[in-house]
Amino acid sequence: MNSFPERGHLLTEQNNPNSQNLDSLTALELVDLFNQEDAQTLKAIAGARTQLAETVDRTAERLRQGGRLFYVGAGTSGRLGVLDAAECPPTFCTDPELVQGILAGGAPALLKSSEALEDRLEDGASAIASALVNSSDVVVGITAGGTTPYVWGALQAAKSRGALAIMMACVPETQVSVDVDIDIRLLVGPEIVAGSTRLKAGTVTKMALNIISTGVMVKLGKVYGNRMVDVAVTNTKLRDRALRIIKDLTDLSRESAADLLDRSDKKVKLALLMHWTGVAKEVGEELLATHQGNLRQAIGASGLR
Repeated sequence: MNSFPERGHLLTEQNNPNSQNLDSLTALELVDLFNQEDAQTLKAIAGARTQLAETVDRTAERLRQGGRLFYVGAGTSGRLGVLDAAECPPTFCTDPELVQGILAGGAPALLKSSEALEDRLEDGASAIASALVNSSDVVVGITAGGTTPYVWGALQAAKSRGALAIMMACVPETQVSVDVDIDIRLLVGPEIVAGSTRLKAGTVTKMALNIISTGVMVKLGKVYGNRMVDVAVTNTKLRDRALRIIKDLTDLSRESAADLLDRSDKKVKLALLMHWTGVAKEVGEELLATHQGNLRQAIGASGLR
């Protein structure tokens, strides 16, 4: 990885000609301009579709073998990684250790900006060492401008440990070249407010992370059809969602669905398997364990289609 003392040439730092008169716009004109510019995020995702798909496949393969997924970043990029990681346990009932966000400055930086910490390359490397990252893991370094030393240090350390190293940036490779296994470039162009990468760059980063984490969880059998069958039933809203999933996929009444959910220890996937195959809870748990939690495969193994 190279050093980039001058960053004015970066795509994320350039001036956007469409917002030259931003301070003279009416509120409605401003909203319309944002809407127009945000359309670039969809094109950027389409432009990186191959790299995103490769990330999903290779990450799922490593997690299936016991690996973990780490998002590493500073500022907005780091906060988005932490957010995506935090949403995996309630959505897919994953162990909090499976997908983790590493933010420069740690938890305090979630609420209070600690931008100066992003310049410490050694801190990124240290964070990877502290997490005991190994050759089974995946590390996604998120940096809108592609030059954040903290992220570089993390990616260098990840590669040295044999982890799958992935870069996510909003500048072209011709501006910032990085030695990684997968290079995701989300080119949304200059921001409405020059250099404010919490805007389009932040939006497209969130979109890409949604695709990666959800795609990986689908590959890991956390979804049946498009249903969140591994949802963690931890509050009233999620219990209601669980009951609706069971009702929609079976012919059960809400009362019967509630009984089935309780008998399966509030595990929707297990409840469906028990209902469709007639197996006892213990047998169902064994089937799911044998097939790494994949409900469709467990059903097939029971002799049903």
